[in-house]
Amino acid sequence: MTVNLEVADGVGTLRLDRPPMNALDVATQDRLKELAEEATRREDVRAVVIYGGERVFAAGADIKEMQNMDHTAMVLRSRGLQDAFTAVARIPKPVVAAVTGYALGGGCELALCADYRIAADNAKLGQPEILLGLIPGAGGTQRLPRLVGPSKAKDLIFTGRMVKADEALAIGLVDRVVPAAEVYEQAHAWAAALAKGPALALRAAKEAVDTGLEADIDTGLAVERNWFAGLFATEDRERGMRSFVEEGPGKAKFL
Repeated sequence: MTVNLEVADGVGTLRLDRPPMNALDVATQDRLKELAEEATRREDVRAVVIYGGERVFAAGADIKEMQNMDHTAMVLRSRGLQDAFTAVARIPKPVVAAVTGYALGGGCELALCADYRIAADNAKLGQPEILLGLIPGAGGTQRLPRLVGPSKAKDLIFTGRMVKADEALAIGLVDRVVPAAEVYEQAHAWAAALAKGPALALRAAKEAVDTGLEADIDTGLAVERNWFAGLFATEDRERGMRSFVEEGPGKAKFL
């Protein structure tokens, strides 16, 4: 399989496994969608790590495969391409990308689907599609400007240049840079800590933030208000408040 889902201690690792560069061909895209939807459904998965291995995250689409596709073929395929990445972005649980080596084109777009990105100090990220006479097609023109702002996104998309980890951190494309040998360990630790948290409240927080970014503030506030009130019906809210009153802050244990 080109993508695997490995689950341990509440953390599901979506592991790309298509050597040598984890090129995202059609079969890999479809498998990614399938496993993202499985991670969404599974109750034993409470947080997710996206990982490409120690050497490379994903170097982009399979160019040889794409070269043989004409306009009609891509019209038929482009929705499936976007749907695969959207399935990752819509996992209603905390998702962290553990970025090693290259994350280019579709690889960068996949990292953009995570809530948080931890990169190796030797990582390189970018959207080089313009160098092929194309634009990003798996969400890059939409998720990248929402993350780093329109001018920085246009610079990366217009030029197709790669950025090293330090620049990626400076512009907000990644959130933490660590030694290459520690990337997965730190990403898993981030996910594992959240896997112990209140699952419904985390889902609510993610949906409220993501919906609000795509809507006007009144709509966003309505989503927040509805989730905030709704969480008062949950056992986690009762457990969290009872622990706060009896033991002080930060000591609640959630199921």
